Amino acid sequence: MVQGALAADAFGFMTVVDDEQHGLFGGYLILNARARPVEFHCTAPIRPNRAQKILYGPTLEPYLYGEQIGQSLFASSSSAPRLVFTDQVAMLALQPLASVPVLLLMGVDSSAPTGSLRLQAGTASFAMLAEADHLADSAQRDLESFGAGFDFAEPFGRIRGAIDEAQRSRRSASAAA
Repeated sequence: MVQGALAADAFGFMTVVDDEQHGLFGGYLILNARARPVEFHCTAPIRPNRAQKILYGPTLEPYLYGEQIGQSLFASSSSAPRLVFTDQVAMLALQPLASVPVLLLMGVDSSAPTGSLRLQAGTASFAMLAEADHLADSAQRDLESFGAGFDFAEPFGRIRGAIDEAQRSRRSASAAA
């Protein structure tokens, strides 16, 4: 869990990029109420081996996304955001390990996980694990204060761009060596 104090105006955005060559990279962007970056963290790539794929079966993706990548990113932060948003269902596995609500941004073509709670901010819809229902009221209030006219999908593009840039820089440095 994050050791820092709860930041009154900070909101986290967490996603995973699946790079065919290297594996899974996690990215975590914390924004202030003006949508400016407060912190950014990313992980080294993780690539599950064949034995892990067999042994974990359908639980592998939630384990990797939420428990391995998500927990590592969340713990690396020096401040705790009011809410953490994700665009991937498997990242909801972070919720039992996090002290703040983890909300899945619902897209036009996505459906909420079975038994999840639904929250709304303007035209944006979110799903939250039912086991975190004790956090739902505060999450809804925070959504309403942050969400007026905010494009919740946009920060995920920033994260993906930053991870791509880091990969390009790394490849350039390796080629120069």
